[in-house]
Amino acid sequence: MSTNLAQQLREGTTKSHSMAENVSFVKSFLGGVVDKKSYRKLVANLFFVYRAIEEEIEKNKNHIAIKPIYFPELHRKMSLSQDLEYYYGSNWENQVEPSLAAQEYIDRIHNIGSNQPELLIAHAYTRYMGDLSGGQILKKIAKNAMQLPETVGTAFYNFEHIKDDQIFKKNYRSALDNVPLNDYQIDQIISEANIAFNLNMKMFQELNSNLIKIMIMLLWSTLGNFRKKFI
Repeated sequence: MSTNLAQQLREGTTKSHSMAENVSFVKSFLGGVVDKKSYRKLVANLFFVYRAIEEEIEKNKNHIAIKPIYFPELHRKMSLSQDLEYYYGSNWENQVEPSLAAQEYIDRIHNIGSNQPELLIAHAYTRYMGDLSGGQILKKIAKNAMQLPETVGTAFYNFEHIKDDQIFKKNYRSALDNVPLNDYQIDQIISEANIAFNLNMKMFQELNSNLIKIMIMLLWSTLGNFRKKFI
């Protein structure tokens, strides 16, 4: 019997989704204003987050609630490592670490992976379906805003093992709807999906603070040049 989990997740996270899209960093990104230093920090944070998600999903792949939504073709860790090599160089692993917000996110994932594996569904849904749905638009924005070469810097958005996004998403939604869950577990998964959105917002808000600092520095630099020229 179908639980209609996919639709319940979509409807149950509508407000959180809207709030995430209105974080200043996200609005700036969608508007085509992307600072490369902030973006590469986002890529680093996402690497650590996805590494945690994928470690826990792999560990729990035979769990009754995880087995139906176990799709290794969604995994992003390797593609993010390719992007990190582009942004930081070949020794990127010695240069990056999770931010405070990312570490909170990571700790949450490991905690539920050990204690309530069914809640991993919420994190997989929130991240992977968002990436798959909006990835090509975000890829185009990032390439244009940062003037990236065609073949590097945006591997994160390339799902090479998924031939048809629409068919895959349909199959994924069907898999979600057929995970054997009771009403209490479904409510918990929806609550966890809202927590996942909140944890993502915290990462974006950190990046927004960095972007504001950069904008202030640029403003002071511009004013300094103005003073030298005209005063």
